[in-house]
Amino acid sequence: MKFPKPNDADHDRSASLVPDAAGVEVKPMFGNLGGFVNGNMFVGLFGAEVGVKLSDENRARLLNEPGAGPFGPAERPMAGYVTLPAGSSARKAKFWTGKALAHVASLPPQQPKKAAAKKATS
Repeated sequence: MKFPKPNDADHDRSASLVPDAAGVEVKPMFGNLGGFVNGNMFVGLFGAEVGVKLSDENRARLLNEPGAGPFGPAERPMAGYVTLPAGSSARKAKFWTGKALAHVASLPPQQPKKAAAKKATS
């Protein structure tokens, strides 16, 4: 699976949409960026597209807007995420990233993955 590379303007736009809130951090992911709270991603960048993880109700609302759609690779979009319409104003995009933060902050914190057990060698 090939991951599109965002340009500097995409990185800057994505980072500007992440709310400055307690517990929120921005981390690089596969050459893109993700905004996380409690270890769970609520906003992500995939090439030039910004996606947000929303409640079922808000996901349906956003999907009704022209230009919104699945987020991530076409062959395997990320469940629960919606791509913001490309022409969204900063105000509208921040509205949706705020909704995503509120939704994901209400989810249980991500638990660290256990290290895989080492196989015994003969």
